[in-house]
Parts: sequence; C-alpha cells; structure tokens
Amino acid sequence: MLQNSPSRKVRLNVQIPFELKDKLTWASMIEGKKISVLVRQSIEQELRRIERNVFAEKMKTAYLGLARENLEISQDFEYSDAENL
Repeated sequence: MLQNSPSRKVRLNVQIPFELKDKLTWASMIEGKKISVLVRQSIEQELRRIERNVFAEKMKTAYLGLARENLEISQDFEYSDAENL
C-alpha cells in the first residue's frame, strides 16, 4: 500500500540499541537487502497492523451498537406476537 504510491522520501534519524543494529546487519546480509529497506518494510508492516487493529475496533463498536439497537427493537415488539394469537 505505502510503497506503491509515488511520494517524496524523507530522512529520519532514529536511535536504536546496538544489539538491534547487529540484528539488522545480520538480517540485511541474509535477505540481501539494505538495512534502510528492512527498516522501511518493518515500519510499513507495523503501521498496517495498527490500521487493522483500529479498523477492527471500530467495527466491533459499530456491531455492538447495532446489536443493542436490535435488542431494543426486539423488546419493543416482544408482546406483539402474543397479540396475534
């Protein structure tokens, strides 16, 4: 999603623990990618995860609201079936 859109690039300075840098260097060699590419992909993946969580929470809230509304409507007509007998 993010990497397909043409956009300007910006430089971002981030401080990370030395051990994490070592792991990134190792992963870079294993994957055959630059460290900056691995970092960018990791950020994009985490942002997608956050977006999915936010979307899921919004859907949950919406469905709970609809469930409450449906329950209220059902209660309004609770005795109407008995009237038809």
